[in-house]
Amino acid sequence: MTHYLLTIYQPDGEPPAPEILEPIMEDVAAFQEELRAAGAWVFNAGLHPPSTATVVRAQGDDVLVTDGPYLEGKEHVGGFTVIQAAHLDEALEWGRKLTAATTLPIEVRPLVDGSCG
Repeated sequence: MTHYLLTIYQPDGEPPAPEILEPIMEDVAAFQEELRAAGAWVFNAGLHPPSTATVVRAQGDDVLVTDGPYLEGKEHVGGFTVIQAAHLDEALEWGRKLTAATTLPIEVRPLVDGSCG
């Protein structure tokens, strides 16, 4: 089995109103339940807004620490899920299900060595 990272990209700004967000979160919960039941779930996490980020960067013999995200844009990584799948097509199917649940773009990418831990 290969491990894949499903990255959720969400728009910057305030989250949608509760009447819009609550059904989406219910769909995400159902996706997570299906993923776990299939034995494909490894790990998932949501992230705080980019404004909470701190960037640590080597600069010569020094280390520079700055507030804010490394890259600024109109979208940011809002969370991620690590799954295990037999092949890319299976991982893409989980990506399809997650994008349908979140209504957001999902990047599907294999881990370099295909494993976690």
